[in-house]
Amino acid sequence: MNGTSEGPAPAADLDGAAVTESDIATPFRTEPPSHRAAFAAAPLAMAVVDREGTVVDANPAFGELLGAVPEELAGTPAADLVDLASDARTWHSYREVLRGRQAKLRCKRRLKHPDGHSMWAQITVTPLAADAHGSPGVLLSVADITARRELQARLRHLQMHDPVTRLPNRTLFFERLTAALEPESYEQGGTGRIGLCYLDLDGFQAVNDTLGHRVGDRLLAAVAERLTRCSDEAGHGRATAPLVARLGGDEFALLVEDSTGTEQLADLAESLLKAIQAPFDLSGHRMSVSASIGVVERRAEGTSATGLMQAADTTLYWAKADGRDRWTLFDPERNAHRMTRQALASTLRPAIERGEFQLEYQPLVGMEDGRLRGVEALVRWNHPQFGMLTPNRFIALAEEDGSIVPLGRWILATACRQARQWQLDRPDEPPIFVSVNVAVRQVWDSDLVADVAQTLAETGLAPHLLQLELTESAVMGSAGRPLQALQALSDMGVGIAIDDFGTGYSNLAYLSRLPVSVLKLDGSFVRGFQYEGEGVPPNPADEIVVEAMIQLAHRLGLTVTAECVETSAQASRLRRIGCDTGQGWLYSRPVSPDRISGLMRVKA
Repeated sequence: MNGTSEGPAPAADLDGAAVTESDIATPFRTEPPSHRAAFAAAPLAMAVVDREGTVVDANPAFGELLGAVPEELAGTPAADLVDLASDARTWHSYREVLRGRQAKLRCKRRLKHPDGHSMWAQITVTPLAADAHGSPGVLLSVADITARRELQARLRHLQMHDPVTRLPNRTLFFERLTAALEPESYEQGGTGRIGLCYLDLDGFQAVNDTLGHRVGDRLLAAVAERLTRCSDEAGHGRATAPLVARLGGDEFALLVEDSTGTEQLADLAESLLKAIQAPFDLSGHRMSVSASIGVVERRAEGTSATGLMQAADTTLYWAKADGRDRWTLFDPERNAHRMTRQALASTLRPAIERGEFQLEYQPLVGMEDGRLRGVEALVRWNHPQFGMLTPNRFIALAEEDGSIVPLGRWILATACRQARQWQLDRPDEPPIFVSVNVAVRQVWDSDLVADVAQTLAETGLAPHLLQLELTESAVMGSAGRPLQALQALSDMGVGIAIDDFGTGYSNLAYLSRLPVSVLKLDGSFVRGFQYEGEGVPPNPADEIVVEAMIQLAHRLGLTVTAECVETSAQASRLRRIGCDTGQGWLYSRPVSPDRISGLMRVKA
């Protein structure tokens, strides 16, 4: 061989299959004659090749495979006959087998017959033992695997395509998407960008429920045809049209490789919506459907398949939340807000246990004498990552997941304890009341009456020094258990206030049947008062509306608090038309408990 003690290298299987000793053919010998007869009669195409790579002999099957007379193949380079030199790796392995340094070579090649048809062949090259003259060679065999390849291709097509719409399925879509995001795909020319339209039919489940899955499948197939037509039109004049795939259920996706920007994706999304909006005629059923589409377009570099699909899924959700039958473009800022919202929602309950919440208090001041009458307790979340958060950032989340119940209990207990402490600190002055906001879910999901009674007992605060605020929409529709709870609290001596009055039902006739003691006018009414004394004439309608509400409230035995009082001019007009108390920055912003002590004698 090469004069070393090392044996031949392991066999090279360029199809990736493991090679064992059983794979290595028994060395072919040209003698005795019985072997020669077997060689000639074998159905497998074979040729004997010398150490230089030249065909020495070929059997009839080999000649028939290549469309030549076997004798005419002698002296021809074997590599040229079966395309072994087309890639460097195969060529190197072939040369190593010829030199006796490698045990075997196996590869697949697409060969072209002289009559024009192509075939797939599996080529195997194995060493022969030395003949009588001591000149070793190799045996080259060629097996026609065209039928097997075609079967594999058909099976792969079935595996990678949806049987209902005949579109590529989720597996093929992600295979194509992953390939498009490989650096070699976008670094060799093109725009280096990628786009995606993620589509979902609006209300498709109703079609299945009312007309059956057979009609639903026909609708999906018809939608697929229209999406494909839009894709073909969008791909006109381009190297490739967008890939249309069904990801499952009524979800479809169109992948745009080498996108030119958001305008291209917007045009495509618009055409998809219009195509789907046209009525469908399905086996006597005429129906109209719509779709929601999430659109994402970005640079391919630094983008992952998972990240792109998450962005598309989020944007599709926005399109549905915004009213359906529309497309929505991915907005990084909106997504950041959503991510922040999710982060807050997932940490709300633990934050209550960790004591991350605190209360600030905003004064409620008598309009006539300017004295401090009470305070509204306002919760703040001292978040370790996002800093100090106001209620509008997390109260809605707390109501959604039910954590408003434990949070509400903490607010109630803390506010009542603080109000009692102010009373103990200033025993010679009239005590101030504390107003606490209550969510409707607290009434439904907990025994609010029992919670209030227990808190008042534990803190020693008199019931009349506690006021509970509920929004107008919550109170005006109260019936059954909520109304019973409000009545029980009122009978206990606790004040009930309607917050943001004037923005909800405004069912004034219903007020007489509710155990309410205070109306808090929404700040939108008070803002209309702010121009008096500043060279701009006030709008008389503002004062007429507010004055009418105040007079009605007084006739019903209710007091009125004006929110968002910011200027002395507003305070003056509110005082003139009989408003009882005011709250706003004119008097004080929300402050810590120790600051309230210093405001006890403040006058407006």
